[in-house]
Amino acid sequence: MAKSPASRAPARPRTRWGLWLLAIIAAGVGAVVFAFREPINGYGSIASAYSARVACSCRYVAGRPLDDCAKDKLAGMELVTLVEDDETRSVTARFPLVASATATYRKGYGCVLEPWEG
Repeated sequence: MAKSPASRAPARPRTRWGLWLLAIIAAGVGAVVFAFREPINGYGSIASAYSARVACSCRYVAGRPLDDCAKDKLAGMELVTLVEDDETRSVTARFPLVASATATYRKGYGCVLEPWEG
C-alpha cells in the first residue's frame, strides 16, 4: 500500500549554520585583505615588474623559451604568470587581481619596463 504525500514525515527545517559559517569566513577574508592591502599591492607591483624584466631578458636577450625562463622566478613568485608577445618583443607579468607589468626589448638598451607608477 503506497503512502500518501500527507502521511510522509515533515521535511526537516534547513539549518542556517552553513550560511552563517560562510558569512563569517567571507568577513574574515575581507578583513585580512583590507588590513594587508598595502603590502599585498606593493608585493604584487614589485613581483610583476621584476618578473617581466627578468623574463624579457631571458627570452629576447638570452634567446631561451619562455617556459624555461619561468624557472628563473624567485621563491614566493609562484602566483606571477608570464605572457610573451613576439610581435612587440615584450613579456607581460601578472600578479592576479593586483598588478601587471610589461618589459619590452629595445636594441641597444635590452629589456626596459614600460612606464609604471610605483
